[in-house]
Amino acid sequence: MSWHVLGAGALGSLWAARLAGADATVRIILRSAQRLADYQRAGGLTLTAEDLSRLYAIPAELPDASTPIQRLLVACKAYDAEGAVAQVASRLSSGCEILLLQNGLGSQQAIAERWPQARCIFVSSTEGAYREDDFHVVFAGRGQNWLGDSNGGSAPAWLDELNRAGIPQTWSSDMLARLWRKLALNCAINPLTVLHDCRNGELLQHREQLSGLCQELVELLEASGQPAAASDLQGEVLRVIDATAANYSSMYQDVRLGRRTEIAYLLGHACRSADSLGLALPRLHELHRHLREHLSQRGLPTD
Repeated sequence: MSWHVLGAGALGSLWAARLAGADATVRIILRSAQRLADYQRAGGLTLTAEDLSRLYAIPAELPDASTPIQRLLVACKAYDAEGAVAQVASRLSSGCEILLLQNGLGSQQAIAERWPQARCIFVSSTEGAYREDDFHVVFAGRGQNWLGDSNGGSAPAWLDELNRAGIPQTWSSDMLARLWRKLALNCAINPLTVLHDCRNGELLQHREQLSGLCQELVELLEASGQPAAASDLQGEVLRVIDATAANYSSMYQDVRLGRRTEIAYLLGHACRSADSLGLALPRLHELHRHLREHLSQRGLPTD
């Protein structure tokens, strides 16, 4: 069965290249004829890992191609994900599986509700990657990928394909907790890399600020009924920073390239949740305010 990868950003490209390297059938869906032409001129997708670069001539197509889609990896940004799936919705086969690799919370649930005929599998990843150039991704930090069915159900047999491709994976029976955990990790790390203009590893110079944010995020997680997601949060934040020390966070990359960030699905979601629960979390709200000011000064959307 083919893997269709929707979105050729850092993580989508990382998954596509590793799957292709393991002889899986992969097709990349690009958003426009111009992007497709650029991709074809590049000759495919380049992955750099452990200082070695390899070009993968993975076939690419547009959303309106005629081939049916049985397994779709949605690697678009959270604010683009639902619209991107809508562009290929007519191609979704009966019983299609949709893997949702978005940061934050909200976009995954919207897609699962809109296409109930598909099996939606949520993915939470701590792997690190960044784009060196168009269609050239650098694997910058090993991590883990948790996958789970939003409606329950057993683990799919194709997880073995991920193992063969060197994509670390764990099937989770409680993906909501995983998504809350990832949201908290992103809220602690990504905004600070933007405001301090640094790689992930340099955040270790700001341990006091990290500690204060983690304390408030733990309070939010526990009040949201997610005690498992709150457990040893600060320890995991430090471990992720160490494992992805050379990586630029996805939010940092977006700001550097003048692109919209996922602030609304990360800090925005956290602050809205805190307000709805009546929690006073001054560090999180202050960070949200500073980040929005920073984005505004650069002419970028603040939501």
